[in-house]
Amino acid sequence: MVSPVTATAASPDPVESVNTFIGTKDDGNTFPGASMPFGMAHSSPIGSHYAGYRYDDPVIRGFGHFFLSGAGCYEQGGLVSILPTTGLPRSFDHRSYGARYTHDGEVGKPGYYRVRLASGITVETTATTRSGVERFTFPAGVTPHVLVNVGQANDKEPVFASSIRVVDDRTLAGTVVSQAFCGGKAYTTYFTTTFDRPFEATGNWGGADGGSGLRGQWVTFDDGPVTAATAISHVDAEGATKNLGESKGKSFDALRAAAQDAWRRELSSVEVSAAGTDRTVFYTALYHVLLQPLTGNDVDGRYRGFDNQVHHADGWTYYEYFSLWDTYRAQNQLLALLRPARAKDIARSVLAIHEQGGWLPRWAYANQETNTMTGDPVTPFLVDLWRFGALEGLEEQAYRALWQNATSVPPASSPFEGRVGNPSYLANGFVQYDKNFPKKGQDVDPHHGASATLEYALADCSLSIMAAELGHADDAAALRGRGLNYRVLWDGTVSDRGFTGFPRPKLANGEWLTPFTPQGQDGFHEGTAWQYQWLAQQDVAGLVERQGGKDASLARLDDFFAYPDLVADPAKTVREKWVVGPYNYYNQYRYNPNNEPDLHVPWMYALVGQPWKTSAVVRAAQTLFVDAPNGVTGNDDLGQMSAWYVFSALGMYPVMPGTGEFVLNAPRFSQAVIHLENGRDITITAAGADSSKLQYVRSLRVGAAPRDKAYLNYGRLKQGERLDFGLTEDPEEATWATGPGSTPPSPCTGEHPS
Repeated sequence: MVSPVTATAASPDPVESVNTFIGTKDDGNTFPGASMPFGMAHSSPIGSHYAGYRYDDPVIRGFGHFFLSGAGCYEQGGLVSILPTTGLPRSFDHRSYGARYTHDGEVGKPGYYRVRLASGITVETTATTRSGVERFTFPAGVTPHVLVNVGQANDKEPVFASSIRVVDDRTLAGTVVSQAFCGGKAYTTYFTTTFDRPFEATGNWGGADGGSGLRGQWVTFDDGPVTAATAISHVDAEGATKNLGESKGKSFDALRAAAQDAWRRELSSVEVSAAGTDRTVFYTALYHVLLQPLTGNDVDGRYRGFDNQVHHADGWTYYEYFSLWDTYRAQNQLLALLRPARAKDIARSVLAIHEQGGWLPRWAYANQETNTMTGDPVTPFLVDLWRFGALEGLEEQAYRALWQNATSVPPASSPFEGRVGNPSYLANGFVQYDKNFPKKGQDVDPHHGASATLEYALADCSLSIMAAELGHADDAAALRGRGLNYRVLWDGTVSDRGFTGFPRPKLANGEWLTPFTPQGQDGFHEGTAWQYQWLAQQDVAGLVERQGGKDASLARLDDFFAYPDLVADPAKTVREKWVVGPYNYYNQYRYNPNNEPDLHVPWMYALVGQPWKTSAVVRAAQTLFVDAPNGVTGNDDLGQMSAWYVFSALGMYPVMPGTGEFVLNAPRFSQAVIHLENGRDITITAAGADSSKLQYVRSLRVGAAPRDKAYLNYGRLKQGERLDFGLTEDPEEATWATGPGSTPPSPCTGEHPS
């Protein structure tokens, strides 16, 4: 249960601190419209961009009721699009009838969106957990018309079939069969739309039901404002109708107030001393973290499982839409820290996928596995949930599922690919690079054999920690050994930019891929050997040894971040030397803050012995997050990029899955208080913190005692703790956590870098 937190003069309303337009440009792919925290349904404008709304798009085609926040593939919802008009259009193609609008007076806040169309109609939206709600205020003297389009959705979101019927003089209902994310299979969304007063006339275009093509229903009303509420369900028509009960009999203003109160409770879990744009950026990032995963069960507890059967979540919430390759790195841990009760339901939901589908997912969309991205993200995801206490009572069930995933491959008849590279990996220590390997969905591991090997090894080491603590000693030993398999692909003869030794793909016969360059794309998924070389945080000591020793490793990090230039001009350096387009992953030798594989690398400085450089790099990277539509770097990826910002601004980051360890950096704010669900607080102070400057940690006190270690464990934080950082602008004074034993031992070897 989340206790209410009331904003005070000393603690401004966090709802008013959020700008939902951040990320709506340059492929941040967020949406500005209304949602509840972790809501199933939304109400947000759609335009000509595949994610729905793009800030510089001059036309709104309608207001859709399902979206993903910050995803990268094309199929991102916009289903059941509603648009108010002053008359019927010549064409019922939303590319023709879309309305121009103005940003003047446009509002985007948690639980509320408002815009004025060129027709003079004002649109306001809000939401319940399972329905999106709109209020249309029409100019005087016009006949209110509303178009309900079920045959079209977001750009590049195929609608294969749809239906719409008139239930009564206030209600429409139907279905939309659309394509799942990243070229997934078709799935059905049921909807019910009701209006707050009876319509005077109605008509259909395209027929009541059928295959792809233009289809929808128009309705007209007497003069006055019109409120529409649309509930969705993945179970059946009855589910959509029941879900509509969340908004039934309630005014728009009451629903808006309820949505914003819900957001206020969620956002108030963290209080920061920031003001102005710094405050807006932080709370918007926290808002984006709390949008997903999405509620999956209807109000009666029913949900459609991965066996396509209807199941019942009794006394808990079933969640869906798991972008695990992204969110296992930070968003998962932030939710587990802030909302452990919700994290338990998330863990239970992932195990339900295994129970019903037979295997653990990688990118689970609604009730299907899309096999998007590569590696083994579900293992660190679930292991961290275990570490944070979210698998209490389910530990052995989860472990059995994870062991199955780590040691075998789903049969050809299964829609899951799982760790399809396991035969080579278990026999030879690496996933083979084979561009011709058949795939079941969007991606497959051998197409990116080198990065898949590194991901498997990281997952295995994390699972070894869980295995050991559960008493599976033999498994733990085997997994620890496999956690070092990144070494199998380390080629100590490859040189680039004056550095020798990089991970390199191997073919099925064990031979190195030739030709090969560490800046190329072959064998690595959305990154290069330069970025993936650091995905060995489970064995920092071994990685440092292979890079030529501590000094050589630190020099390589300096080159990776363009550190001398960064110190001279942080904002310019990150934009000119780091950042490329959101989908330009290759031919790179620098840090790429737009994508996940190297997001943890700033904290590698601390793990190798120069923690002050972690603080400098993090502070520089934070300049990419701004209070503007292009204020998210890359795709926000269902809250992962935003979680990176939240953690880094607080002064900590979860680098190694399964350990519960947060590696520390200079906080961005002079004070932050994390209100835990158990009633205790984590208070973080950093007197003199100035986000406009590079600052370094000079000292740290945890509770009453000084601490000269660069990390802190969740087991201590969850009890409530006080962290008092002393900061300096002089790196010569930043000698904190540089002595022996200041870094955690590598979990797979117990060694420290030397």
